Amino acid sequence: MKKFFSSFIIVALFSINAQGVFAFSLFKSKKITDNTVEVVKNEYDSSKEISKSAQNTPVDNTIEQSHPDGNVGEKRRGLFNFRKNKTDERQVNEVKDSNEAQEEIHIVEPEKKPKKITKRRIRKEAKKESKRKATNEKAQKESSKEAEGMYETKFPAINSHIEYTQMNGEVTLSDCIKLAISHHPAIVSAISNAQIYESRIGQAWANYFPTINAGLSYSRNDMLNTMGNSAYTRMMAQRYNMFYVPTISANMLLFDFGKTKASADMAKRTYESSRYDAETSIESVIYNVKVAYYNMLFAQAQKIVYEDTVKDYELQLKQAEAYYNIGKKAKIDVTTAQYNLGNAKVNLIKAKNTLELAAVELANAVGIPELENVVLKDKLNTKMYDVNFPDLIKTAVESRPSLLSAKKKMDAAELNIRGAKRAFAPDLSAFGSYDHGGRQIDSDYGYQFGVQFNYTSLNLMSLKKQLDEANATFKKCSADYEQEKQNVYLEVKSAYISLLNSHDSLNVAKLALQQAKEQQYQAFRRYQVGLGNAIEFKDAENTYLNAQLSYYSNLLDYNVNAAELERVIGAPVKESNIDL
Repeated sequence: MKKFFSSFIIVALFSINAQGVFAFSLFKSKKITDNTVEVVKNEYDSSKEISKSAQNTPVDNTIEQSHPDGNVGEKRRGLFNFRKNKTDERQVNEVKDSNEAQEEIHIVEPEKKPKKITKRRIRKEAKKESKRKATNEKAQKESSKEAEGMYETKFPAINSHIEYTQMNGEVTLSDCIKLAISHHPAIVSAISNAQIYESRIGQAWANYFPTINAGLSYSRNDMLNTMGNSAYTRMMAQRYNMFYVPTISANMLLFDFGKTKASADMAKRTYESSRYDAETSIESVIYNVKVAYYNMLFAQAQKIVYEDTVKDYELQLKQAEAYYNIGKKAKIDVTTAQYNLGNAKVNLIKAKNTLELAAVELANAVGIPELENVVLKDKLNTKMYDVNFPDLIKTAVESRPSLLSAKKKMDAAELNIRGAKRAFAPDLSAFGSYDHGGRQIDSDYGYQFGVQFNYTSLNLMSLKKQLDEANATFKKCSADYEQEKQNVYLEVKSAYISLLNSHDSLNVAKLALQQAKEQQYQAFRRYQVGLGNAIEFKDAENTYLNAQLSYYSNLLDYNVNAAELERVIGAPVKESNIDL
């Protein structure tokens, strides 16, 4: 009995000590500095919290259960140093709640250590960059050769051998087109996309190539002999190893009733469609280069026009000052001339800025944004184009890449129906295998070969739905082809009308330019001899300025519309020898 009571006292003291330590660690102010979260708690008196946290210990619960009325001897209370008081419990809970409420959480972001840049790392990055650059240059050369071949099939050969390093001098439109074909990323992307579909033709025919499996195997085998129904009557009958060094097997498709051929033909049509898509990208890039080249030519002409206007106003200012000095003209003529000259210089600054922007746009259209100091050698075309709408439509139907691409997609969808129907047929294939090994590595060998006639994963419901999908796809592609034909007709008609309108407008603008030039000359001569005034000269000068800009603008539209007509029909437009 004494031993039991002593053990009980030791356990109780241990529980009090454990609970006190727990309370001390709970209410003690602590900091967790892991470079991420810092928790700060208010300091409390540790001895006070130990005594308060000693409530509700296992020993206390045992005493309360044995004395539910709370009448425990004073000696026992003195021994365990307990005071069971509901008020004290409430105070402890309030302290805990206030402690939790006073917690503050601060997010401290860890400092990122900068990576050390070593010579080895620099060499490694430089090696990677040079390798990547060499790969891109190789792909660019391959795609540029193929793109030039596509361009030369319908357009005249590009009579240009210019390289990027030679772009600092005078360049023609053909030079810019050649550089665009060699450097523009859109063309490289389109050619690469066509190469992807070309590889799928070989993947389809690969079904007729043999499939080879080879390997090594080892197995441990334990054979048990069971006598009776009891699990304890099992006895070891045999234990042995199995070696197969090597194991080789091969399977080859002999005939599948046209499934592989239909799949390969469909892949071929898809590849041809992607080639026409690549041609569309090439022609779009060429069109953008032409437009940018023509815009830069127009910006140059506009700059020259404003320079001539500045010179005219400078002459008018000198004449006004001369008349003012001799008292023949009033001061207002000088002031008006100065104002007109200032406006002309502002317009000249804007024209120079427009020319710089046009050069940037041309460099971007070529695919070399860093291109600078480009001098254009060609001029805006002033030859008449020999066009006939029925011939243009016929040419577009035969040459428009987007229309031909839509037709190839329709053909591929039709072949897909054929392949879906042939999926119901079985496959005829040959097989063979060779094994060497046995219970010893070189103890035995064997081989087998044969022919099998089978269905692979035959699911009639799935095959039926695949056939329905193929039929619906063909209907969609047929509708897309008809829609593309209508779009081609609309675009050719619009481009043809725009070209004719710009041609007619150009003739009118040319006549107006001649009249405005004569009017400006007469007004300036009248002012020189003292018969005209500053207002008359300004009106004539502005009329001549606007006539020049209108003529060059119509000439720009004429060239751009011709380039647009070439793009929509997919072939060059024939020029005549007649000047506009």
